[in-house]
Amino acid sequence: MTLTITNIRRPNSETLESITLENGLIKGWNLPAEGEIIDGKGGTLAPALIELHAHLREPGQTEKEDLASGLAAAAAGGYGTVVSMPNTSPVVDDPAIVRSLIEKANRLGFARLRPAAALTRGQTGETLAELTFLQDAGAAMFTDDGRTNEDARVLRLGLEYAGSLGMVVSVHAEDASLRADGVMNEGAVSEALGLPGNPAAAEAARVARDLEIVAGLQAQDRPVRLHVQHLSTARALDLVREAKRRGLPVTCEVCPHHLTLTDEALRSFDSIYKVAPPLRTQADADSLLAGLLDGSVDCIATDHAPHTRAEKERDLLTAPSGIAYIELAFPLMWTRFGATLGLERLLDLMTQAPARVMGWPEPSLEAGAPADLTVFDLHTERTVNPAEFKSKAKFTPWAGESLRGWPMLTVVGGAVAYRREA
Repeated sequence: MTLTITNIRRPNSETLESITLENGLIKGWNLPAEGEIIDGKGGTLAPALIELHAHLREPGQTEKEDLASGLAAAAAGGYGTVVSMPNTSPVVDDPAIVRSLIEKANRLGFARLRPAAALTRGQTGETLAELTFLQDAGAAMFTDDGRTNEDARVLRLGLEYAGSLGMVVSVHAEDASLRADGVMNEGAVSEALGLPGNPAAAEAARVARDLEIVAGLQAQDRPVRLHVQHLSTARALDLVREAKRRGLPVTCEVCPHHLTLTDEALRSFDSIYKVAPPLRTQADADSLLAGLLDGSVDCIATDHAPHTRAEKERDLLTAPSGIAYIELAFPLMWTRFGATLGLERLLDLMTQAPARVMGWPEPSLEAGAPADLTVFDLHTERTVNPAEFKSKAKFTPWAGESLRGWPMLTVVGGAVAYRREA
């Protein structure tokens, strides 16, 4: 299969060029047009985005999302590869489930799926899953995300075992006993609203514990790779920053919702703002942005977490946590922080950086590289209309906002996975 995309720009370039793709690879730039020809309409070409943290809800929770809707939404958001979380029904702790998810996703033709598998059986945190067999089946990483790893010894064993396989262990870093029944950030807003708070210390204490486990394994020359998910507090980021200075093999991600929203949003009592970890203060958000700028934060992930509208319309005490917005992540980040981060840095945080975290080859626009590409319109403002979402979760905190940076075309493996109609 051959495809040529014309009238496109490389990042930070004003020159219009064309690129030809053949057999799933980039054949070259400015060659005679071959095969299907698509007009890039002056957009900016970049490697397709990589998402390390998304909940696609299949198997067993398909009223919220499924592979078809979730991966279509990802492609519409400019993503070429998605790592899905294993907290489904049943839990993704069986090699047969991993294989079936990959096979189904390959048939769909949207974004590429790289399923994460559970670190422990049933995500109970008690007994390690069959990590070698899960890796052989195609699992991309191990994580009990959706649940916190309370047993330090089991996590240590998991890090050691996964490290021997060259695999990343990704953790939801919250101390469950400190979090308790908190439904939002503990602070002035939670006190004013009379709602149970989740303190920043819950995240920091767990990050500190996990980093000490990593330090102990490293001191014994054990290979280990820890990735901390969705950091939300300045204190936890400081701990990661210091661990990196010490040479510990740790990476971390932050999410656009923790950068663009704060606990002040909960004054509305709208459960659409209930997430785990919770929205924190503006000072925390500012610290996370500083971490993106100084390199302490490795990459951006969305923690795309769809629920039904009925679930999210419950009160704050009983509604589930999660925001679904994989289609908005790049436009949101580009509109809010493009001037601060710059295009090159933002693209790195959402393409090459996730690949580095995973130890995958870094995506490229050079000849011979895999043809996973996205064309962005960096200038035209479009209003966020949840009714147009590919995701089943057709509601969002950013409804009605005007954003720039919308994907126009996403190509995965040399084939069109998404093309904006208008």
